[in-house]
Amino acid sequence: MATILRKPLLNIVRWFDSYAGAEENMTSTEFNWVRVVPFILLHLACAGVLITGTSTTAVVVCLALFWVRMFAITAFYHRYFAHRSYKTNRFWQFIFALLGNMSAQRGPLWWAAHHRAHHQHSDTEEDLHSPVQRGFWWSHMGWFTCDASFRTQLHRIKDFARFPELRFLDRYDSFAPLLLIVLLFVSGEALAAWAPQLETSGLQLVVWGFVISTVFLFHATVTINSLGHIWGSRRFNTKDHSRNNALLALLTLGEGWHNNHHRWAVSARQGFYWWEIDISYMVLKAMSWVGIVYDLSPVPRHVLEEGRKQKGGSL
Repeated sequence: MATILRKPLLNIVRWFDSYAGAEENMTSTEFNWVRVVPFILLHLACAGVLITGTSTTAVVVCLALFWVRMFAITAFYHRYFAHRSYKTNRFWQFIFALLGNMSAQRGPLWWAAHHRAHHQHSDTEEDLHSPVQRGFWWSHMGWFTCDASFRTQLHRIKDFARFPELRFLDRYDSFAPLLLIVLLFVSGEALAAWAPQLETSGLQLVVWGFVISTVFLFHATVTINSLGHIWGSRRFNTKDHSRNNALLALLTLGEGWHNNHHRWAVSARQGFYWWEIDISYMVLKAMSWVGIVYDLSPVPRHVLEEGRKQKGGSL
């Protein structure tokens, strides 16, 4: 009996300590029900709006946390941690790692290491979330439901794994989302007491500011996995099936210029040309003016010239 219960119990422990059982063989691509329970509950919790109702305050908080956390994912989890396309100091590195972690998309080391693996094996059999290899739904949300995707590939992220605060966020990756839930509840209760005209509450801010916002944030982010390799146009003849898509770029603050990105991944800018809106880069540029980030890696002139000569362009 103990042997039968060991794996389910270990998966429950991993909800709170993602490094638990790190010595286990984790190569299976079969659906892991226990591991996915929090993800399922998060979606079901959206129905909580039927209890809490809505308010202008709750919707504003929902949208604000969607965009702020999207920026933390696109600009820091992706362009900074995965690709080192610019520099920042240790304080801002931690702040935006924490904000990204509040998106409930696992820790910064796990996210960046997995993305580095994606670029190494893009759209081959070794690319765990390629829609070309395994189809849309697997690419969109099936790949992270299996054991093969769970472990942080620390050998790919040694440059950032040396920071203990990032290791903490990565190991205890439920800490930041739970912290955000607590902050939202306390803020909502304080507003209910001190500004009742806003017609909100702690539970309402949790449902809108965390649950609904996080669900939309997740599905928007992973469209780059599932749609970014099958829907759009190809300016560059990369070895994978990456696409440029203006609609996805607007939704994800610039990540939709995915074919550009796969051509020159170390650029801080993914909208290579002036007409390709890249909000994450715009914000990073503004942050560079006040010294929060610096040394933004540009797109080389020869890559820009190559893109102008290629047939096609952006959607």
